[in-house]
Amino acid sequence: MAESEDSNNMGQSSNADGNPLSLTDLLDGGWKIFEEVDSTNKPLGSTAVQARVEEGVRMLQEASRMVAQLDLFSRNEELEEIATTDLKYLLLPALLGALNMKRTRQDARLEIVVASRAYFLDFLRRCKEYNVARFELPDTNTSNDEASEDGESKAMSAPSAPDLVAMATQRQAKIERYRRKKELEAKLSDVRKAVDSGQADDEVIREFYLLSVRRWIAVCLEEMESIDQEIEILQKMDVLKHSAAKQPAQPARPPMKPFVLTKDAVQARVFGAGYPSLATMTVDDWYDQHRKHGALPDQGIPKRIPVDEDTDAKEREEEEKEKKVENDDEEALVKARTWDDWKDTHPRGYGNRHNMG
Repeated sequence: MAESEDSNNMGQSSNADGNPLSLTDLLDGGWKIFEEVDSTNKPLGSTAVQARVEEGVRMLQEASRMVAQLDLFSRNEELEEIATTDLKYLLLPALLGALNMKRTRQDARLEIVVASRAYFLDFLRRCKEYNVARFELPDTNTSNDEASEDGESKAMSAPSAPDLVAMATQRQAKIERYRRKKELEAKLSDVRKAVDSGQADDEVIREFYLLSVRRWIAVCLEEMESIDQEIEILQKMDVLKHSAAKQPAQPARPPMKPFVLTKDAVQARVFGAGYPSLATMTVDDWYDQHRKHGALPDQGIPKRIPVDEDTDAKEREEEEKEKKVENDDEEALVKARTWDDWKDTHPRGYGNRHNMG
């Protein structure tokens, strides 16, 4: 039977008198704890409930070791050869896997579900060997080694196209399994009353244990389907965490150093002496720094080009004439006087015969 590695370090359970519990007491105690935890209204992650889970797991692990030492089951015998009192021990790995699934340690969730799958598969194999019921054994290749070695390649591979025929077959099998499970539970309810009354004979007790085993076959098949889906999700999450950890972190930008803007170097020295932890610069330094980087408001804007160049030429010519007159230039004075006399004898518009008819 599959056993957890930490089970070897567990001490033997004992009763109130300090005596070691018998195999029957260990199985009945673990079974009772599972039913208690499975039907409780308290939060599953509470300290009290988890303490009960750990106690039940420890008892069932110890019972599994004792069954292995006693060699109660053999591949060479048939189901009819198993004694009625030993039939219930077939349930040990199923109960152990179901109770192990009640653990709520998120940091070890993948390890928990993989171990529970191993327990369930161990139970189904033993039932298959004894032909307790007709069912298809689930895929046996999923293991902890496969999860660690091939998990990344499976998680990163592209999903294949769905097989509609296989999906329909699986759905029909689930419906049939659910129907049989309900029938078994109804029969179990009736037989349990006779067993609990203490008046059941060996035949009724044997039927009760066989019905319990067959019901747990249906439960384990459902649990393994859910576990396989959860393992796939956990593997993908693990791959994403590793890939995110491998990506180099973006370098943080250095923080901008504050500075005091002063009018001149004298103020810079004053503020620098008063605030030695702050860098300082003058207005001229600030202007030169921004001009080098082309960050001034007027940089990049072309200068305005004169619209009328003839106007500027005439203005320069008039200025030159005035300068010559001011400097008593004879030639300029003669031209100016001649021009004044001509204007006296010729009114404005003289000689303009354009459009006169």
